Amino acid sequence: MAVFSEVINTRPDFDGSDREMLHHLVADWQVIADLSFADLLLVLQRGDGVYVVAEQCRPSTVMSLRAEDVVGTPLDEGYLREIEAASKCEGVYHSTILRTLGRATVCNVYAPIRNNGKLLGFVIRETNMATRESNGRYESESINAGKQLYEMIPRGQFPYRDAVMNQRHNARVADGFIILTYEGIVRYASPNAVSCFRRLGMNGTMQGQYLSEIGAGLLKENDPVPETLPLVLAGKAPIDSDLSTNRSFVSIRSLPLMDKQGRTGAIVLCRDVTELRRREVELQTKDATISEIHHRVKNNLQAVSALLRLQARKTQNDEVKKELGEAQRRVQTIALVHEGLSQTADEIVDFDKVISNLLRMSVELASMQDQHIDIDYVGRFGMMPAQDATPLSLVLTELITNAVEHGYEGRKEGHIIISVTREGRNLNVVVDDDGIGIDHEADGGMARPSGSGLGTQIINTFVTNDFGGTVHWEPRPEGGTRVVLHMKLRAAK
Repeated sequence: MAVFSEVINTRPDFDGSDREMLHHLVADWQVIADLSFADLLLVLQRGDGVYVVAEQCRPSTVMSLRAEDVVGTPLDEGYLREIEAASKCEGVYHSTILRTLGRATVCNVYAPIRNNGKLLGFVIRETNMATRESNGRYESESINAGKQLYEMIPRGQFPYRDAVMNQRHNARVADGFIILTYEGIVRYASPNAVSCFRRLGMNGTMQGQYLSEIGAGLLKENDPVPETLPLVLAGKAPIDSDLSTNRSFVSIRSLPLMDKQGRTGAIVLCRDVTELRRREVELQTKDATISEIHHRVKNNLQAVSALLRLQARKTQNDEVKKELGEAQRRVQTIALVHEGLSQTADEIVDFDKVISNLLRMSVELASMQDQHIDIDYVGRFGMMPAQDATPLSLVLTELITNAVEHGYEGRKEGHIIISVTREGRNLNVVVDDDGIGIDHEADGGMARPSGSGLGTQIINTFVTNDFGGTVHWEPRPEGGTRVVLHMKLRAAK
């Protein structure tokens, strides 16, 4: 796709509509290759006048003629005369020369791509003539449908301009296809398509029946009926939908077939996605269960935090009151991490949002009533699994609490800056405060323990044991204290 975009960018005469049409073409032309049992090449003229292969599409229903990637290569000079002839055709241009690719005899057909009368390029269909020998009904119907879609390109009818494609599981030709008449009657249904509808509970044959009536007959009273389903089953619009009943799910996509006068019928692709949907439901149930567990853990931890707060209020001993307050703060820190995890579908949390709330809470709890201390952030922590988020939260809250309680003792204002750099699993965090500073560094770069020293022990334990990192306290050049953390995250993606 990089070469494709580069080639388009060399054409200043291409407007937004031209670019959009080409992007839609390569996004949807796989169905033509699969139905036609043929390779497709998108040829565009660069700004310097050279024709190059901007994209290629290999069929998934038959062995490709081209094992090598030819995207970005200039078109062979032997094609240029036919390109010139194709540019003068209103429809497709059939080559009069049979070429040889490897051991295969190949016939080329050229479809000019036009948008509002402007020639944008060509789609070359390379057909191995061996695929046109001794074909049965399946091959004949498939090739004929692919031919009709391919011939819609020069008329500007493909890719579809008003397509509504929202499927999570796009149906492919090999999964099953149905050919409809203009009235919506099934003219042919491939074996895999018949199997899809059998899975939904269909009995009898499909051929000669209205597909819309077949679908309606399968639906039960409480089965979901998407608004797009009638249009898909009638083949009247380029749109997709789902048909679900009998505990089975089929993704359906309609591709209207057109000639110069208008719609002549449709191709309906269908894919049995029952097992995929069942797994999706299981994953959704699992995600909901995990979120509920985190929510309950958070509630339980908040209950513990509330009990510690009540106990602290009842005690008359100031030292005990302080220790209970610190324990309550640490429990609340873990609870907030689980609150963040309960709001996501997986075990990943946006750590920047979580830590912002945590550190603001830590400052409010540690500061005196008349103190005003700000926190600024430089850089981002990013998404982080709970395995790393919980201990890192405790480390940072302990650092901030220590800075507020001991660095700003006797001061009314303060400013803390947290700088973060992260490269993959490597995380570096620098915490600067403009407080009173430290007297000196203790052994190993650790700060002199203050109070009970439990906060320092928590920081040291998590940083060294959990993250295999280092932590250093040092004087800040502008005054205050700087703490430098070097860590390696355990569960980083």
